[in-house]
Amino acid sequence: MTSKIKVDNIENQCGGAVVTKCGATTTISGSVVKADDIQAADGGNLINQCGTTITLGASGDTINLASGASQTGFGRTGTVDWDTTPKTTSFTAVSGVGYFINTTSGAVTMTMPSGSAGAIVSIQDYNKTFDTNNLTVTPASGEKINGGAADGILVISTEGQGLTFVYVDSTVGWKTVHENEFTSGGAVELLATGGTITTCGDCKIHTFTGPGTFCVSQISTTPANNQVSYMVVAGGGQGGGPHGGGGGAGGFREDKSPITPYTASPLDGAPSITVTATSFPITVGAGGSGGATTTNSGSPSTFSTITSAGGGYGGFYSTPGGGSTGGSGGGGGGGPDASGKSGNTPPVSPPQGNSGGNGSNPQIIGGGGGGAGGGGSGASGAGGAGGAGITTSINGTPTARAGGGGGGGYNGAGRPGGAGGPGGGGTGPNTFGGAGSDGTANTGGGGGGGNCGNGPGGPGGAGGSGIVIIRYKFQ
Repeated sequence: MTSKIKVDNIENQCGGAVVTKCGATTTISGSVVKADDIQAADGGNLINQCGTTITLGASGDTINLASGASQTGFGRTGTVDWDTTPKTTSFTAVSGVGYFINTTSGAVTMTMPSGSAGAIVSIQDYNKTFDTNNLTVTPASGEKINGGAADGILVISTEGQGLTFVYVDSTVGWKTVHENEFTSGGAVELLATGGTITTCGDCKIHTFTGPGTFCVSQISTTPANNQVSYMVVAGGGQGGGPHGGGGGAGGFREDKSPITPYTASPLDGAPSITVTATSFPITVGAGGSGGATTTNSGSPSTFSTITSAGGGYGGFYSTPGGGSTGGSGGGGGGGPDASGKSGNTPPVSPPQGNSGGNGSNPQIIGGGGGGAGGGGSGASGAGGAGGAGITTSINGTPTARAGGGGGGGYNGAGRPGGAGGPGGGGTGPNTFGGAGSDGTANTGGGGGGGNCGNGPGGPGGAGGSGIVIIRYKFQ
């Protein structure tokens, strides 16, 4: 309940008028109202004086200053009140105040107030420009900063620095008691969807094992973060059959952005891609389907301006029965056209693959298909081994891809099939008339060549499908 005291006249203890009202006229005299205690209507203390001690309020009360009111004489708690209007020209500081100092347009000098024990001043680089245009701190006449020489100045030239000074005594003068270092400003980072998304440290990884869309909804305000790392692997070629050469691996292309930390393959260095806020269709090439006397190369994979060519199919025993060129070339069959075919077709830099190995017509066995990391081996007493794939850690784990398929053998004559290249290449069989094994899915590995046999002989294995991986910094 709110109490009000209504009177026309207030007198002091000696009977002198302090406030007098007569009609519409109120007179306030120069007298002083004197009392040791002022209490609220409920009897609680508002002001109490005992000797030289004056108490405001009672235990448990909260004392507020009215909005807009100020206080003096109550001391400080080691903090400052910040002036949020940046200082752009030289000025004299006031104790108890913190200043944001903007040296974008030129150097600034701050003169400290005359020191008294406990006086405090803080400063902060407003726009991270102290390294370009310095702040000079000058003490009052004859005073020191951090125990230096009297009148010695302090030049602050560290980007983004902030300091708090407290005056201690005449020996050390103004002492720096708090210091902060540069902190990067907030940034808007790249946001995207599509594929299977995983996180590795500060990077996001989008893996596409089939067709899809890499959709960028927001680019980073840090331009370098919009250059993405990528790996694009095409589908591998089928192995030839029978007496077949190994299928060539799908073309392998990679570029590592300077700001995405991982161990790239030796083929890193394809053209860079800086994304914009738009949709990027992704194509993941299928592997060439296997079979006898069929000619199925792998299909290309694409991302933005990058295309990796499908792997070439392996040769077989027929006329004509040669393999084909591709990202990596197919191995030559054990027939009239036993030559291994060229990789890196069409040519790009760094090369996306290698050539297949030659087959052997007299021995009717196939050469190994080319791989991203090396050419297929030629047939000699056994089917040629597929060319090695290549390893990158773009997905956070060292993984080999794009190995060539092994060439088909002739087990009836003691000539075994060739091994598939590391990185998903299929193997030439070791059974008379056996089929070549398929390249591993989503590696771009070439299919293995089919074995010799009575009648139609063994068919070649299918090539492995490709893969596209995109990696970028997101925080």
